[in-house]
Amino acid sequence: MKKWFIRGSFYIIGLIIISLGITLTINADLGAGAWDALNVGLTEKIGLTIGNWVIIIGGMLIVSNAFIAKEKPDLLAVITIVIVGKMVDFWMMIALADMEIIGWFYQGFILLLGICVIAIGVALYLQPEFSLNPIDNFMVALQKRFGLSLTVSKTLTESFALIIALLMGGPIGIGTIIILLFIGPFIQFFNPKAERVMNRLISS
Repeated sequence: MKKWFIRGSFYIIGLIIISLGITLTINADLGAGAWDALNVGLTEKIGLTIGNWVIIIGGMLIVSNAFIAKEKPDLLAVITIVIVGKMVDFWMMIALADMEIIGWFYQGFILLLGICVIAIGVALYLQPEFSLNPIDNFMVALQKRFGLSLTVSKTLTESFALIIALLMGGPIGIGTIIILLFIGPFIQFFNPKAERVMNRLISS
């Protein structure tokens, strides 16, 4: 029981932290990650909140991932998109609604802080090895179906989101490139630390 509580806590807290990081990178206004830029673009073009688009796009990906990989839909992934979507709206509309970022230095600091926060959240939510979010599953589905490397699959999924985000007028900029370059190494840095903390809590 204790083990499942700790694992579940890491999973949910990780998703909440990811949503905070996403909000920070968007608010930095230097260019968001490709998928986040897509959600922002859809909000500006069509309406609804960014969090609602996180849920809608995530739901579409759950279905398409199952079709691509020829597997049953990962319904547990609904938990990830609902938590992240609702929490993005919470941070955007309530907690950080009055956040004012002026100047390149402050923007850069908030962007890097956001990347760091996302990486911590990802490192936490990966530890229990529960359902991946639909974006990560999109990469895995392509890898399974077409025998691609994960690097190629990741590049394809990010490129797809980037193209659609550009068409939707999403915030693509230097920050998008910085996120692409730094998010992997940051996750790699925090992942073993999160693993040690969880294992220590479970064994204590």
